[in-house]
Amino acid sequence: MTKILDHKSKILEESRTLRYWKYQLLGWGLVSLYWAYIVYIKDHYSVFHTLINFIFDVLIGISLTQAYRLIIGKSSRKSFNTGSVTQLAVAIVILSIFFMFLVNLKWYVYWSSIKGHNPDFITSLFFWDPPFITGLRLMSIWVLAYHLYHYYEQQLALTAHNAELSVLAKQVQIDHLTNKLNPHFLFNSLNSVKSLISENPVKAKRSIDLLSDLLRSSLYIRSNLTTVQDELQLVYDYIELEKLRFEERLQLESSVDEEVLEYKIPVLCIQTLIENAVKHGIQNSIEGGVILLVIKKKIDLLEIVVQNPGQLTFEAGLQHRGFGLESLKKRLLLQYQKRAALELIEKPKGLVTGTLIIPLE
Repeated sequence: MTKILDHKSKILEESRTLRYWKYQLLGWGLVSLYWAYIVYIKDHYSVFHTLINFIFDVLIGISLTQAYRLIIGKSSRKSFNTGSVTQLAVAIVILSIFFMFLVNLKWYVYWSSIKGHNPDFITSLFFWDPPFITGLRLMSIWVLAYHLYHYYEQQLALTAHNAELSVLAKQVQIDHLTNKLNPHFLFNSLNSVKSLISENPVKAKRSIDLLSDLLRSSLYIRSNLTTVQDELQLVYDYIELEKLRFEERLQLESSVDEEVLEYKIPVLCIQTLIENAVKHGIQNSIEGGVILLVIKKKIDLLEIVVQNPGQLTFEAGLQHRGFGLESLKKRLLLQYQKRAALELIEKPKGLVTGTLIIPLE
């Protein structure tokens, strides 16, 4: 998944660069062509001299704006931001001053070398009207167009990103609901409830409530993110319901820092790890075992660890990822790019540990 996204990003960047240079050459070419027309018609320059001026005008415009692009690219401030209007204004003035110097230098070289005149260098270099005014007008248009274009691209990318994340979240909702509607899960749950009706009606009622809550949570996922506290409540309900089936074979021990309870995490991320632990750990063990859940804060990251008895075989690990854990990995990549991670490893003494790292939000 990461390689595909990187390849796609590379293709988009190449297309964006090609489009940029096409617009650069077209824009400055048209402006310089207009100036060439003026000097050729009104000032009666020769074709050769007109062509020389045209080439230098194009080079001056492209050189200045490309230098600005490289500088602004390093600072990652391409998109238009109303809070940086002052910075943009300063940038436009600086570009206009450099434009004035370069244009004046061009004319100084032209008049002194080609025409044989002997103008004063300092006076020529600081001749500001109209070079500075022209530069101010052109650089304002270019800088604003550049930033507004990147702002437009950013909004398109953000819309596409959110749409993809929303689709994936809906797929997770469907997968989660499918798991809950799985005949084995329903039959086991209902059979457990049935056996409790006569023995322990209160517990049977509680079991029906738990099953109802789990199904409801599967149907009404309204956001890509949820709080740690809400996610834990879903996990505890799920474990309580599954204990009807596994009884003493299933135990959950949890250690959660209270300060992380209100942080946002991807919906159903802990639930997916816990379900994986039950399905491929507890269920396949005759003795059952303990699922250990640890959630703690590490500087600016949230670490979620789920440990269960079992082995990381093809059936227990990679194959299941295609349905649950792999879907979670895709959501993490879309939501946090490469700032989040999910790892499933096998440890000694027949234990499997799933570790989820999420940036704090």
